[in-house]
Amino acid sequence: MSDDHVYLALAEGHDDSDARWAFGTGFEDPLHGVDTEVPAGIDREELAACCLALGDDALVAAQRLAEWTTRAPELEEEVALANIGLDLLGQARLLYARAGHADGTGRGEDAYAYFRDAGDYRNVRLAELPNGDFAFSVVRLLVLSSWRLAHFERLTATADPVLAAVAVKGVKELAYHRQWAAEWAVRLGDGTEESHRRMRAALAAVTPYLDELFAAYDVRDDVLGVLGQVMDAAGLALPEAPPLPGSGRDGEHTEHLAPLLAELQSVARAHPEAAW
Repeated sequence: MSDDHVYLALAEGHDDSDARWAFGTGFEDPLHGVDTEVPAGIDREELAACCLALGDDALVAAQRLAEWTTRAPELEEEVALANIGLDLLGQARLLYARAGHADGTGRGEDAYAYFRDAGDYRNVRLAELPNGDFAFSVVRLLVLSSWRLAHFERLTATADPVLAAVAVKGVKELAYHRQWAAEWAVRLGDGTEESHRRMRAALAAVTPYLDELFAAYDVRDDVLGVLGQVMDAAGLALPEAPPLPGSGRDGEHTEHLAPLLAELQSVARAHPEAAW
């Protein structure tokens, strides 16, 4: 196998001393000492919409990763996928809380997560697709983490101090998510004939959703550069495919989101006033 430690190169420049731990397992509060007032001059509606969309991406992706519990090929990878999902869940909680503050409604994270229907969600559609086989989930995680990391790196300099603090914390986590997915992409792509075939099929399934990601945030060059590096090491190539019309950012989703949310929201909707 000739991975050339591609994941080490991808992680270069990131302090990953605590990146392998799930969000919330330590005692550091990413918002400690941060002024939570929305600064003057910031469009509160735009800030809320940004936080809501990024929170939806994280929540839906976390739910899909949770479905690998007891099903991953190895116990170590099951733990890794669960921790990655917890990182994303932690990001979603902070982003939802910020959205509720910015839009003036004061809604909490539960209101956003459990009491909206599929058409109200603004996540990208790639996040909601069924897990498929392990190769598909690896490719999807590689694409989503590379894309999210590139955007969060830019958000560390945003004018809103809370969103910037969430991004700083998220960059460390997402660097590890991308590293983990890159390692597996190389192992599978440069592995057996069957694993290589499955990786090619996964890439073909994911590629039509790429344009939706780049329409949301202008990080195309950064993401394609990372994917190209990983594909070269894995003996793979991104196929060309026409983009799919529509966008989850506009509330246009696949038929897969509603069942995912029904499972996610079932207990909260059955007991809406319950305290846990």
